[in-house]
Amino acid sequence: MDSLIKDAVKSGTPIDGADGLLNQLTKAVLERALDSELTHHLGYEAGDPAGRGSGNSRNGTTPKTVTTVNGPVRIDVPRDRNGSFEPAIVPKKTRRLNNINSVVLSLYSRGMTTRDIEAHLGEVYGAAVSRELISNITEVVVDEIKAWQSR
Repeated sequence: MDSLIKDAVKSGTPIDGADGLLNQLTKAVLERALDSELTHHLGYEAGDPAGRGSGNSRNGTTPKTVTTVNGPVRIDVPRDRNGSFEPAIVPKKTRRLNNINSVVLSLYSRGMTTRDIEAHLGEVYGAAVSRELISNITEVVVDEIKAWQSR
């Protein structure tokens, strides 16, 4: 993480603000996590032949601006053809993030298991998030952070 910040400073990218590193990283992480959540909902990866004839498929994205602790971030929320996809990370009709993804990452970084995280989210936030989805979020986010570090 330190090298990521040093690289941003070296290249002149501000850490905060509308075009800052935090907002760029937040956008990338949220979009990857939402894609992962849609994959979980549909039951197959994008482009997977198993999805043909399944009755539901990916249907592009919808732009949405969410307010985070670092300011507004414009994200592209994936949607499905049937309209049955209900994202838990950035729920429909919600503009302010409730930081579930931040909580998942924070708890995961402290060594909690996906089962512990699932129970905690249910107790504190009333959010029904499966262990599989939590695993997907953490895997995607770890990949995203590594990609940012390798730039």
